[in-house]
Amino acid sequence: MRKAIPYGRQNITAEDIQAVTEVLQHDYLTTGPKVNEFETKFAEYIGSKYAVAVANGTAALHLCAMALGVNESSKVITTPITFSASANCVRYCGGQVEFSDIDRETITLDINKLREKLEAVPKGTYEGIIPVDFAGYPVNMEAFKTLADEYGLWIIEDACHAPGGWFTDSKGEKQHCGNGNFADLAIFSFHPVKHIACGEGGMITTNDEALYKKLLQLRSHGMVYQGDDKLVENHGRWYMELQELGYNYRIPDILCALGISQLAKAEKGLKRRRAIAKKYDEIFENTNVRTHVPEVTVGHAYHLYVIEVSNRKELYDALREQKIYAQIHYVPVHTMPYYKALGNQKGDMPLSEDYYEGCISLPMYPTLTDEEQDFVIEQVLKHSK
Repeated sequence: MRKAIPYGRQNITAEDIQAVTEVLQHDYLTTGPKVNEFETKFAEYIGSKYAVAVANGTAALHLCAMALGVNESSKVITTPITFSASANCVRYCGGQVEFSDIDRETITLDINKLREKLEAVPKGTYEGIIPVDFAGYPVNMEAFKTLADEYGLWIIEDACHAPGGWFTDSKGEKQHCGNGNFADLAIFSFHPVKHIACGEGGMITTNDEALYKKLLQLRSHGMVYQGDDKLVENHGRWYMELQELGYNYRIPDILCALGISQLAKAEKGLKRRRAIAKKYDEIFENTNVRTHVPEVTVGHAYHLYVIEVSNRKELYDALREQKIYAQIHYVPVHTMPYYKALGNQKGDMPLSEDYYEGCISLPMYPTLTDEEQDFVIEQVLKHSK
């Protein structure tokens, strides 16, 4: 009997299990040395100065919005083609979210449409933007940084799909997603289907020391601890102060140990993802299947491999009958009932809505075998229009 082929799958090895077992046999299950070790190694991998490990990717977004001072008077722009947390983080802080449409080729935020949106209102109307490296396709953060500086905006780069991804800047140099050279803050997720699977977990990266220290405080209830020069009083070694309201968004050492082990295999997994994508690209060329092949100046991280077809529902159902569990990424956020109740409506983002009508994510993960991929391709070609 043929086993199920999901769109994404974690790869847990004996080394991963051993790493977690060692933590279980030592003193710290949480807030111990593995957290800092994971942060340090992840920052080195991404190329940022600082990294803050947190409970999940949504917590990372929420803390970023808090650290940047988002409040009831804030207006922030993001893309409709993303997981809703990219927008929700602003709402958690009471801010207003507006959407700008996508580039139809990259399925990321269209910088030209964003500029038009900014030009249509007085400077100062918006505080920030949240571009998303959708499916692993890197946004050109250098270009977005130039635009953001022109309008006095901060940037949170949602790089959950793109650890290891990169774009080529104006000097011909590779700039890795989340390295902090252009965005104020960037976030990553360690959900099981992501490149680095911790079960749950997230990471914030930055090159701004003040934001880094702010995030550490907000991650742990907003407390300031012994040894911090921000303490107002000092009663002794036990003393800590709640100076502002934060959250318990800490991550356990158990998950960080798994993350460290997974990180050691990240480049190997990324290489395999790119090989899988290349095969899809080559076979689907000149067929009914629309693909999104990246420019040569871009290092796509391939969290997802998305195609478009004219009979998406029929293809989705046909694949499921063969135990190929493709997925849809994403229902445009502005069409969700919650955001429609805030004044958004279908028709506002025509390119995002057009993309949604045909998109479907095919299996993409390092342990996908050649035989499994061949079967997926066979079924897609058989049932697509």
